Amino acid sequence: MQAFIRALPLKTALAVALCGANLSFVPAHAAQAAPPAAAPAGIAAAVLPGDDFFGYANADWLAATEIPADRSSWGAGAALATQTNERIVKLIEGSAKAAPGSEARKVADFYATYMDEAGIEARGAAPLHAELKKIAAIKDRAALARALGASLRADVDPLNNTNFFTENLFGLWIAQGLNDPEHNIPYLLQGGLGLPDRAFYLEDNERMAKLRTAYQAHIAAMLKLAGFSDPEARAARVFELERKIAQSHASRTDSADIQKANNVWSDKDFAAKAPGLDWKAFFRSAGLARQQKFIVYHPTAITGAAVLVQDMPVDTWKDFLAFHTVNHFSGYLPKAFGDQRFDFYGRTLSGTPQQQVRWKRALIATNMAMDDAVGKLYVAQDFPPAAKARVQEMVKNIVAAFHQRIDKLDWMAPATKKEAQAKLASLYVGVGYPDKWKSYKGLEIKAGDAFGNALRAETFRYKQQLAKLGQKIDRTEWTMPPQLVNAVNLPMQNALNFPAAILQAPYFDQHASDAMNYGGIGAIIGHEISHSFDDQGAQFDAAGRLRDWWTKEDGEHFRQASAALVAQYSAYEAFPDLKLDGQLTLSENLADLAGLAAAYDAYRVSLAGKPVTPDADRQFFLGYAQSWRDKERDAALRNQIATDGHAPAKWRTYTVRNLDPWYPAFDVQPGQKLYLAPQQRVRVW
Repeated sequence: MQAFIRALPLKTALAVALCGANLSFVPAHAAQAAPPAAAPAGIAAAVLPGDDFFGYANADWLAATEIPADRSSWGAGAALATQTNERIVKLIEGSAKAAPGSEARKVADFYATYMDEAGIEARGAAPLHAELKKIAAIKDRAALARALGASLRADVDPLNNTNFFTENLFGLWIAQGLNDPEHNIPYLLQGGLGLPDRAFYLEDNERMAKLRTAYQAHIAAMLKLAGFSDPEARAARVFELERKIAQSHASRTDSADIQKANNVWSDKDFAAKAPGLDWKAFFRSAGLARQQKFIVYHPTAITGAAVLVQDMPVDTWKDFLAFHTVNHFSGYLPKAFGDQRFDFYGRTLSGTPQQQVRWKRALIATNMAMDDAVGKLYVAQDFPPAAKARVQEMVKNIVAAFHQRIDKLDWMAPATKKEAQAKLASLYVGVGYPDKWKSYKGLEIKAGDAFGNALRAETFRYKQQLAKLGQKIDRTEWTMPPQLVNAVNLPMQNALNFPAAILQAPYFDQHASDAMNYGGIGAIIGHEISHSFDDQGAQFDAAGRLRDWWTKEDGEHFRQASAALVAQYSAYEAFPDLKLDGQLTLSENLADLAGLAAAYDAYRVSLAGKPVTPDADRQFFLGYAQSWRDKERDAALRNQIATDGHAPAKWRTYTVRNLDPWYPAFDVQPGQKLYLAPQQRVRVW
């Protein structure tokens, strides 16, 4: 919901990207090089900007660029991530000489151990045996409850990073309460699926049916590699269990409705509201025995899963746990495991022809295990203070533009304006890297133990997250490491994160014009600020409390404007049989619209009275469109439309049609495909 670029589920990135699907730690989305400051190359003379602004601005790049064989999409973010990752790997390799036990040395040892393919092959499936032995020892439902509790990990983040995916039966998120911003609380989310979403199990069409068949074959192949007998029959039972789990899951659209997530349960409510699972045993095993209150984000899924724990055979659950253990850790096992995982998730599900090379997977794994430790190495070498200072100045200008835009709203009541201004006044904006780094003291990294390193790193992070339940709320805590090409709004913290890695060309270039930079990183800054006032962020006040601070009339106006944007995006056709989901992508579309408008205002202010030229306006809008350069394989595009809260890049570019200055800058006339009459242009903030 809140991340600028479509966010990757952390657990998916760990388990899938390690095997070479297009789920790299630094997500892909949009150009390979910074757009030039004047007379931008790549403009399509044969394409009118009013018919297809994305194609007009990116014509040469689209014609010349092929998606790499190891990717399901390619664009500016992917290219920038690759360049950044190549530099980071050299820093990690250089850290092999650091003092034993230091964070830098732990990073180097984790990476080198993952790169030791011969050592991993020599160990075979032996590292799995201890985990599978625990599962095999489950004899009854009490032991099953303990095993399910032990599998819980803090691996989801529904509000900041739109990460709902976990292979574990439930996902856990530790954050401040929706109603109590002074205390952290555990959120329990739906999980337990190996396919991306409930729709993949329940939709009745040829594509989904083929994917279900392929997924069941993948389950069988993984179990066979792990040495299980009768893998096909086990796979059929596991798939049927997951299909039943999916039936109780909320849809992605419902998951995006924070009001539906605000379900506070006491520890005693679980037995009454979700019978079938020994919740005391579950929470004791999960390290949550003393927790008295939870927020149940997906109550139907929690209730449905508990029923299945009671009704489905224990042996079926044991096969479920075994498969997902193998599936999740396949990247740390011999090549056959990783190849099988890629064959399904990369080649079949995402249409990616080739697995990523080993060093890329090793870096993803290292980032997942010790993201802040890697980030320290990166910013010390690659983030100049001058870049931070210039971006901070842009942030100040864009925040000021939002203040002015709110003041000028003729539809908003003074009481609502006061609340909105208070949110802006108390906004924390982190640029580059966090004020406080996470500590990895106590995390044991053993050279030669790739599987154990991953297991210990996950457990270490889980315990760190649980410890937050007894700590004071930190409004400045980051949810993204500095080496990530992304940005995020944290609505409950009323905070923004702009990692150092995104503060590079084509989003931000020290040598580019202000027009290009405001169209690039300026629009991103505006996007994240505006998340505080989109259909989700507008439900939180300055303290991060879920509270309606709107007058009835203001709220109705906002809903009407939002409905117009839903209709606009729902009309876009990606394939003859598939349109975008304007409701699913509403939050991000609102943020794109308001953010670009505020960035334009801030750019105008930055001119300090100098005249605005048509060429500068064109640079601003081209800077925006060219930062969204992106190509996707059909399978990946279909997956995104079905599950992602972000519209695909091409249609995000089309938000320009709602801004009045875009029309004279490119002489957009009635009758052209993107033309909107002034009264049809969506205006919110």
